[in-house]
Amino acid sequence: MDVLSDVVSSLRSGRPFANREDRAGAWRIPFAPFAGAGFHIVLSGSCRLLTDDAPPRVLDVGDVVLTPHGTQHTLEGPGHTAVDDANGSTSLLCGAYRLDRTRSHPLLTTLPEVIHLRAQFGRHPALRSAVSLLGDELRNPQQGSVSALSTLLDLLLVYMLRAWLDDESGSGAPGWSAALADPVVGAALSAMHRDPARAWTVEELGKEAAMSRAAFARRFTGLVGQPPLAYLTWWRLSVAARLLKSGDTSLDSVARSVGYGSRYAFANAFKRAHGIAPGRYRLRHGGDREPTRWDP
Repeated sequence: MDVLSDVVSSLRSGRPFANREDRAGAWRIPFAPFAGAGFHIVLSGSCRLLTDDAPPRVLDVGDVVLTPHGTQHTLEGPGHTAVDDANGSTSLLCGAYRLDRTRSHPLLTTLPEVIHLRAQFGRHPALRSAVSLLGDELRNPQQGSVSALSTLLDLLLVYMLRAWLDDESGSGAPGWSAALADPVVGAALSAMHRDPARAWTVEELGKEAAMSRAAFARRFTGLVGQPPLAYLTWWRLSVAARLLKSGDTSLDSVARSVGYGSRYAFANAFKRAHGIAPGRYRLRHGGDREPTRWDP
């Protein structure tokens, strides 16, 4: 898989869930801190999003908001100030994704508390299409709508993250958005994610990007925040954790799939990273209840 798809797969835990909120007049919905990522789409009308550390954000039709760290926040309708029109109505799709934060990918830690993606003409057409399709399914549910909504919510998360990465990469700021957009570091990350079991060396990764070992290592570390082989080890053991939670693959097979020649070497590395032996990790984390609604 590509890097962003891998990141999303490693973070996700269970199915997304969502519910429609139709409000009129003066209204307010508080959302408590959540161990995942929440999102809101304004289907009609407008509202404000309130957080503790920023001025109110006005959300208009088509705007999408992602709270990647499950930050406490409030949605507020018109009628709360003297200049508001309290007669308007607002329709929202509010939902969330469960995330496995036991070993969060560093990309997640670089995301802001609130990502506000405005409905600007010509910007992020894939995201706009997903929002439009979600709105259509909610307004006119038909046979297969449950499956369609689940698939569209999966797409929505990818498109929200992709839109943010695109916006950030154009800002010139360092970090994961710049790393993925960088032709040298992006190529090396893709190679590691494409084949984590390969016995990569810094020299080989540099060759993937047509750079010397030293120059490549400096560039990679500067953008990703850790040296190439340190990131590779981190990613391998993250993949291993996902395999242990998702099935009954033998430890030998898991070890080979992430580049370890023996289950003993793998078990030692896994315990150093996770603080627990892989077998016990599987028993502890192998199967959680999936929620079906995000209740404010």
